[in-house]
Amino acid sequence: MSEPFFSDPEGTREQILAATYRALSRHGYADLTISAIGEEFEKSPSLVYRHYDSKDDLVLACLSYMLDQFETRFTDEEITDPRCRLESFLGWGLVEDLSDEEDEFIASLVELRSLAVHDDDYGRHFSRSDRVFERHLATILRAGIEHGVFQDRDPDRVAVILNTLVFGSLVRRATQQDADQPWIEHVRAELATFLETQVYADDVAVRLFDDD
Repeated sequence: MSEPFFSDPEGTREQILAATYRALSRHGYADLTISAIGEEFEKSPSLVYRHYDSKDDLVLACLSYMLDQFETRFTDEEITDPRCRLESFLGWGLVEDLSDEEDEFIASLVELRSLAVHDDDYGRHFSRSDRVFERHLATILRAGIEHGVFQDRDPDRVAVILNTLVFGSLVRRATQQDADQPWIEHVRAELATFLETQVYADDVAVRLFDDD
């Protein structure tokens, strides 16, 4: 999105969570240890053990912090260009080229979401994250309707469709081994058609991925 979540962490807690983010991106969940997190932490690794009991405590705290930051950042911003805001959210899951760190973190995120099948703590987190993202999308859609640039469709239902498409794309990106991923182009084309016919008003052009 607009800026890294841990570009300038303040205080010991944020620095530990930033170290968790880096270690998770580097090692993935299965190979993540508190020691590996400590190696990413600029201060004494003993501080990590002092603040958190397990790697799951750290990972869940990191995910919760990032979600809180997303929620705060975007609920505080006025939506002056609903089309641009919507396409910015949708586009990051379907761009062809991401940095290695972004790809690694997406893979870790997909790995963590699979834990929600059997782990209630992860289940609660990802249920909340879906609500946050869908509420954000619905807010954008309502703004677009009010500005006259979107069709008068049920924002909550459309938000569920769009959020599911984005996360489904992330899952496929993270779990597919082929270097060539032509499916991305197909999904992007169908998403553009959906926006053009089901979301945008007649005189609003779809500019998703124009800058690729």
